Amino acid sequence: MAATKTTKTRQTSSSVDRTRSYALAVVAGDVAAGPHVRNACKRHLQDLEKGKDRGLYFDEEAAAKAFRFFEGVLKLSEGQFEGKAFQLHQSQAFIVGSLFGWKRADGTRRFRRAFIEQGKGNGKSPLAGGIGLYGLTADSEAGAQVYAAAAKKEQAGILFADAVKMVKASAGLKKRLEFSGGEGREYNIAYHRATSFFRPVSRDTGKTGSGPRPHFVLADEVHELPDRKSIEMLERGFKFRRQPLLFMITNSGSDRNSVAWEEHEHAVKVAAGHTEAVNDPCFVGEVIDDTTFSYVCSLDDGDDPLRDPTCWAKANPLLGVTITESYLRDVVAQAKAIPGQLNGILRLHFCVWTDAETAWMTRATLEPALVDFDLAEHAKAKVFVGLDLSQNRDITAKASVVQTGFTADKKPTFDAWIEAWTPGDTIQARELRDKIPYTVWKAQGFIHAPAGENINYRHVAQSLAEDAARYNVQMVAYDRFAFKRFEEDVTELGLSLEFIEHPQGGTKKGFPTEAMKKAAEAKKEKPEGLWMPGSLRLLEDALLEGRVRLKKNPVLISAMMSAVIEEDKWGNHWLAKTRSINKIDAAVALAMAFGAANAIATAPRKLVLATAR
Repeated sequence: MAATKTTKTRQTSSSVDRTRSYALAVVAGDVAAGPHVRNACKRHLQDLEKGKDRGLYFDEEAAAKAFRFFEGVLKLSEGQFEGKAFQLHQSQAFIVGSLFGWKRADGTRRFRRAFIEQGKGNGKSPLAGGIGLYGLTADSEAGAQVYAAAAKKEQAGILFADAVKMVKASAGLKKRLEFSGGEGREYNIAYHRATSFFRPVSRDTGKTGSGPRPHFVLADEVHELPDRKSIEMLERGFKFRRQPLLFMITNSGSDRNSVAWEEHEHAVKVAAGHTEAVNDPCFVGEVIDDTTFSYVCSLDDGDDPLRDPTCWAKANPLLGVTITESYLRDVVAQAKAIPGQLNGILRLHFCVWTDAETAWMTRATLEPALVDFDLAEHAKAKVFVGLDLSQNRDITAKASVVQTGFTADKKPTFDAWIEAWTPGDTIQARELRDKIPYTVWKAQGFIHAPAGENINYRHVAQSLAEDAARYNVQMVAYDRFAFKRFEEDVTELGLSLEFIEHPQGGTKKGFPTEAMKKAAEAKKEKPEGLWMPGSLRLLEDALLEGRVRLKKNPVLISAMMSAVIEEDKWGNHWLAKTRSINKIDAAVALAMAFGAANAIATAPRKLVLATAR
């Protein structure tokens, strides 16, 4: 497609080439891109031809100035990119060139809003941090206020931390800017010459009453925002600025009643509404919004990322740069083996908006691990225990794990088994309610059903005492729920075992033991306590790699096959009891025991209670 020169400034060496050449390459099919990015590129090319009719023009020098800032001033600071110049990828150059190159008739920038949706690991946060630093130091805006915004201040801090690292890595910026806060705890970047600042904020910004007047707002992980509160508060302050920018970055989400979905849909329509290809299946109507820039990665209908790697680049424009094919092959293999990870992987890595829940575990993954073995062969062995103490009328489960050796590549192998209890007096009523054959399992010896309407934790404590006599119990991982009552029974029996808290959700970590701290110090690592995402990952890896034998028990099999997971934006996931099909207590206990078995622990033979952070 030909394009006429509409710029009001002189031609430069690379600005229009980099922005326009990417658009041409995408439209020609030379660069793999999904339907919405193709539409965004068509929009760019068409506006180069016809934008002047709406008072728009492309300022090549303004785009080039932004390129020079990124590539001549900014330095990256982590991993393989440590100390290297921020060399914009062609897709990033298209974004930066579009944002800073397009102008209105009055000379101010065209775009006031930008929505960027890409797969995880494609450099969204460093790009946003660089844009924030440009707005702070290079945009000729007196008193510029730049905010990194997110649902939680911790999330906003991730993007802000990228900016801090880039400042520290750049000799030029480091001389001009000043931090507030200690090393690693920075909360403000000041540019005193222009009385400007850059800082992170959360959705509680409105409570300060400070009346922010932002120049740039960098909204991170938009799919995590529960409402528009923070964005609206900050956007209201745009009225004080001549050319403000709301730069939104996100992974795909799962909630179609969310801020992110509304912005996604608008961005898709903005790109498609500017195309003339009415027969294009992605064309959705004449939606003209000259203030919004759209770069929404997605797959085409019919693409199958689990089987066809050629479509991966559509959701991951920096494939081969910041994210590798081998990494994506690994996560695809996990999605195939563990369905509970499928939706999270499709959403985070392939820009698929998901909603249906799937089971955590496939039978094909679980069955090879299910065997019968004699527990007597582990007499006096070092055993690690996980306890899931149930509500009064559900299942209480105890899982035990023993390390049996190592694989050829020096990874540990394990045997594991469970023991379970349920109240005997209500077993038949709950069998009908839960549609689980509790009475059959009881008759076969797979679950204990002592008399009573509630679980008597003394039975569990007595089982632990028997374990202590039979094995060398190293550690008992427990969840805080109901542990006070259980602790009383343990004390009455005179048990001397090491207990360490293992929270079940995905947010808390327990305190590490002294042995864990010493081991971490020896490795020059930060000591970490037990937590469910870490423990679950260890169990999944052992199952996928064939490094664990699970003693057959229908209570455990039912739990493993019924569980679903919840996941955060970083890919951490944990078993979700409230969303699972049936009772999953045995699977939870097994994951807890796995976490304990993989921790470095001593066996001081005393009751030590570690609380969660």
